[in-house]
Amino acid sequence: MKVLLCGAQGFIGRHLLTRLLAQGHQVRATSSCALLPPASEGLAWIQANFVRDLDPRDWLPRLDGVEAVINAVGVLRDSRKRPMEAVHHLGPAALFEASAQAGVRRLVQISALGIAHSEIQYARSKRAAEARLLALQDAGRLAASVVQPSIVFGPGGASSELFLRMARLPGLLLPAEALHCQVQPVAVADLAEACERLLSLSGPERLAAVGPQALSLADFIASLRQQLGKAPAWTGLLPGPISRLSARLGDCLPFQPWGRETLALLQQDNCADPAPMQTLLGRQARQPSSFVNREAS
Repeated sequence: MKVLLCGAQGFIGRHLLTRLLAQGHQVRATSSCALLPPASEGLAWIQANFVRDLDPRDWLPRLDGVEAVINAVGVLRDSRKRPMEAVHHLGPAALFEASAQAGVRRLVQISALGIAHSEIQYARSKRAAEARLLALQDAGRLAASVVQPSIVFGPGGASSELFLRMARLPGLLLPAEALHCQVQPVAVADLAEACERLLSLSGPERLAAVGPQALSLADFIASLRQQLGKAPAWTGLLPGPISRLSARLGDCLPFQPWGRETLALLQQDNCADPAPMQTLLGRQARQPSSFVNREAS
């Protein structure tokens, strides 16, 4: 298929791009940079920016001949340069409407798991985009799937690096609010494969992209530490006031993922039934034990 891939230079987008090209798709990839990467066989780059391109008319020329769209654009931190409301909601809504007008056959939106009842800005903006897309599907104007991953793990991911840094520490202080949080990490390669497979299907409307095993946050970090060949670490609890203070301080460091929004996301479970993901892949998703090479230590 001829696919428009938004967010092709991000963590998930890079893996999606590799998967799409390997499966023989023709990819039109977006970049917000003034200097575009070089084109190659099956790959053309175009400029696009969800912060600026908020009208369906901005997207219609980019959709000429496109059969399917995957949106992998996302941010963990709100900023004046990349406001969440634009990046997660208003820009994608313009893309969705333009896709419906252009007759795009299939659209896959990468959202997030565990945001249904959260009122943080990350969750609200993601839910708003989901609602706009599924309203187009309900109106019969577009065939869509919303993919909702748990923690996505793999090389090059900001959250992956955060958890790996924590796993390398001889002692681990976890926020008290996150003590009982359950996560179900999914390998980024499995997520990319699932999204690519959805291009040729009529559903599902929503897919929880999860690995096969739910773990507490402490157990997940312990498994990473074991894969790094390190002995079990001492684990303690960071009192609530201190963890909230560290998150506020993290908000002042926009180059890393820790902040108040991240802390809020870690206070609720991030799990789902793994069966739909297994059915889509035709196999069990990768276990957390496959995420890290020992050379990474």
